[in-house]
Amino acid sequence: MAHVITGTTAGSASKRDSRPLPLGVRHTVPGVPDVPDAVNVSVYAPGLPEVDVYYETAPGIWTLASLTDTVLGIHHGRIFGLPHGGRYGFWPRGRELPAEPGSFQLLLDPYGRGVEEVQGPDNSPLYFSVYTGADFDWGTTRRPHTPLRDTVIYEAHVRGQTMLHPGIPEELRGTYAGMGHPVMVQYLRDLGITAVELLPVHFHTDELHLQDLGLANYWGYNTLAFFAPHNGYATRAAREAGAQAVQDEVKAMVKSLHEAGIEVLLDVVYNHTAEGKADQPALSWRGLGDETYYRHGPDGAYLDTTGCGNTLDFSEPRVIQMALDSLRYWVQEFQVDGFRFDLAPTLCRDADGRFDPRHPFLVAVAADAVLQDVKLISEPWDVGHDGWQTGRFPQGWADWNDHFRDIARDFWLRGQADNTAGREGGSIARLAGALAGSAELFAGSGRTPLASINFITAHDGFTLSDLTMFERKHNEANGEENRDGSGENRSYNHGIEGPTDDERINAARALTARNLMATLAMSLGVPMLTAGDEIGRSQRGNNNAYCQDTELSWLHWNLDDAARRMLSTTRELLRLRREYLASQPYRFPADRRQSFLLWFDPEGKPMTPEQWGDPANRVVQVLTGSGTGSVNGLLVLNGSRSDVEIRLPDAPAVLGAASDTGHALGDTAVPGESYKLVFSTASPENGVRLLSPGETDTVPANSISLYRA
Repeated sequence: MAHVITGTTAGSASKRDSRPLPLGVRHTVPGVPDVPDAVNVSVYAPGLPEVDVYYETAPGIWTLASLTDTVLGIHHGRIFGLPHGGRYGFWPRGRELPAEPGSFQLLLDPYGRGVEEVQGPDNSPLYFSVYTGADFDWGTTRRPHTPLRDTVIYEAHVRGQTMLHPGIPEELRGTYAGMGHPVMVQYLRDLGITAVELLPVHFHTDELHLQDLGLANYWGYNTLAFFAPHNGYATRAAREAGAQAVQDEVKAMVKSLHEAGIEVLLDVVYNHTAEGKADQPALSWRGLGDETYYRHGPDGAYLDTTGCGNTLDFSEPRVIQMALDSLRYWVQEFQVDGFRFDLAPTLCRDADGRFDPRHPFLVAVAADAVLQDVKLISEPWDVGHDGWQTGRFPQGWADWNDHFRDIARDFWLRGQADNTAGREGGSIARLAGALAGSAELFAGSGRTPLASINFITAHDGFTLSDLTMFERKHNEANGEENRDGSGENRSYNHGIEGPTDDERINAARALTARNLMATLAMSLGVPMLTAGDEIGRSQRGNNNAYCQDTELSWLHWNLDDAARRMLSTTRELLRLRREYLASQPYRFPADRRQSFLLWFDPEGKPMTPEQWGDPANRVVQVLTGSGTGSVNGLLVLNGSRSDVEIRLPDAPAVLGAASDTGHALGDTAVPGESYKLVFSTASPENGVRLLSPGETDTVPANSISLYRA
């Protein structure tokens, strides 16, 4: 039974006993003498006049101390006897305890670096903050610092990536250790990945409605601790050893990936928290200062720009500070290389709820010595008023480019479906803009195509394979009668809904998937693949698998012939992209004075305005390169239903197109003796073939051919 010592006051009369900053639990605090067995405790609780802290001095032995010093809503003091691995939590001073400490929900430390989950008396989960240290042997490992232009992102789930991998020891599958295992690291290297973007690894919980359905929040967008890793992704040995061992396992994963030159980006959710509605028990922020931490309307109800209810208020300085401190912590202590910000406009809304590209949060990140050195990626939309902000984030940020996603799908999926039905499939013009890195979309914010994170799929929506197999969502397994998930997928099932034994349809689906992957790999900007798309992963038409911690969401590694062909295609495309970029100057394609894209019709002549505007025109050639590069690339897209004979651009045509667009070309930019066909989505297994400028070639229907010049 828990034992409680009451009546203790944290600290003493000395003003140097404790400090309000930094927040959280620290042994060493600037300006306060180190005392063995003592830690500084500080919590921002503007909603409470006085705060107590309950903590374990030994397992099951709880002590009470009162934080008697208060400065601008920060309650602080020094406590004695809290060991590493000890649990603790806060409680309003003077409020009656509902039960003994350890058997009810204390208020979690917003800066707690570890969280322990236990089963409460009524079988509901209880959460406690855990005091941990920071020691870890990084050896000589350093962050890779891969330039954006060379970056290839792989969006993955720590658990789903390795749960079924036969080459990883069973006890490591589905864990941080599994993600950092040499088998997985080598797979990512061989694929051509330079950065893994991990779905949330902050400690998170399951929503009540999912618990009632016997489901879990698999994706993890329900954060309960911004400084603590999620225990559920650690090995059993680490979980049993405690929060410190879980931290060390995460760090070992990062170290392993870094040793292979692979960066680690974290998907972070600072827009809302896991606390429920107002009538549910407070877990942390709501009990410490609901009115300050969360957005409220004039009637006192929560304002919602996230679709999750309790939106954090980034017009409050301490909320901004909490996010900044968390980001710095993960960079400095875990050596992560960047972040993808979920529903990022919510973090940039002022006191009136308007998005501001010069919001204090964005300004603070740009001026921060730690954060200005990492990759910052926005999901540039939320569900609030004027929520779509793609292209409006400031310099130093890259945006998930939903325009690229929609345009590529429209051309290769819906456009192909329309073409097959005898309708116009849409012209090449919109896709050309996407291939060019959506330059005009980002120009207004002073950014280049390197601000465009190009993607066809993400965790949210159909997989690449399902885009070619399903036209309707099939989310019945989620327990919401298929009401959840988007009904607009821009997909094309090629004539049959779902899997089929029809070889003709399967071949057409595979070709479409290759076209989408090639479009992604060869566009300007930064490509992002979704884990499993390279091996044809299917979720059986579920486009909202957030609650499917099952084989439906996990990657399957028993690859059939079709999966192996798709894997080989993806590796080859990323290899070709890597080789091409290596042949260009360092500033390519950010410096538009050195970079060119020249557009030609099937006859090898510069495209005319009439051709761009023709909705039936679905064929184009684009020559890319730079005046000082050693290699040019020629991409030929044929989105029509028929094979097309093209004439490869010759020197007069290239010089004429360059003159029309104001590009200055170097000698290497003008076609020399030959073009080399290096890849075709119609026949990816075929070898190279040499052709002369001005010579004709045939590009099969609904395919892409790639040449080097």
